[in-house]
Amino acid sequence: MWPVLFSVFGAPIQSYGASKVLAAVISGIILGRSFQRMGLRRQTAHWLVLWATVWGFVGAKVYFLIDSRTSIGWSSLVGSGFVWYGGLIGGTVAVMVFSRRHGLRIGAVAGVIAAPLSLAYGIGRIGCLLAGDDTYGRPIDLPWAMAFPNGSLTVDVPVHPTQLYEVAGAFLIAALLWTLQRRVGAITVFGTYLGLSGVALLLVEFIRINDPVLFGLTEAQVLSIASILIGLVMILIARKRARRTEAVIRTTVSMGFGAHDRI
Repeated sequence: MWPVLFSVFGAPIQSYGASKVLAAVISGIILGRSFQRMGLRRQTAHWLVLWATVWGFVGAKVYFLIDSRTSIGWSSLVGSGFVWYGGLIGGTVAVMVFSRRHGLRIGAVAGVIAAPLSLAYGIGRIGCLLAGDDTYGRPIDLPWAMAFPNGSLTVDVPVHPTQLYEVAGAFLIAALLWTLQRRVGAITVFGTYLGLSGVALLLVEFIRINDPVLFGLTEAQVLSIASILIGLVMILIARKRARRTEAVIRTTVSMGFGAHDRI
């Protein structure tokens, strides 16, 4: 664990916060390049990431307060306690509003934002590991198991470092999405992101110690299944539209050749 990286004039720079800043910066750089290839300004991508990050944190905190039913006080507002899916909702709303105000096609934006979003999640989870976030898994006897004697929830026995599992999964998903966005449509890319990220969290939850809320599944797993289903629906809709477009093109071409033959 390395909760405090260093100090600046006596002010501690925490690994948790630093990881979130690093995630936003790297995502902004990558998204800026994608925007430039689309003929858009890089600065627009940077502002988009900024607003998505701010409102993502707001959504993550609000979800945490509602979910844990914590009494709202200064400590609960500024302290730890953020839920990823709340952040995803808040960030998504921010992206939609920003895109509408700046005349951006939300479908195209969704396609290029998926890979940076997954990469940012992985970087953020590194900060969670360094800070001793209590999202680690069950006790296990493996070479890479870790103990968290000074974590937010003290664990003196080796457990699954599930944060690292999520980091690896997020980076792999980001690499796959980066490849896909050059080959398939934007909606398919974002649907793939929702599906794969949902699968990753669904699986890692099986080795965490969380209380079930529905049919033996934890809350995170229920939300993961919802994410998977939404992703699949988006992919199916995108494929249906692609088939319709292909059918229209074939019909137009065949009509063109028919007219030429009659002449």
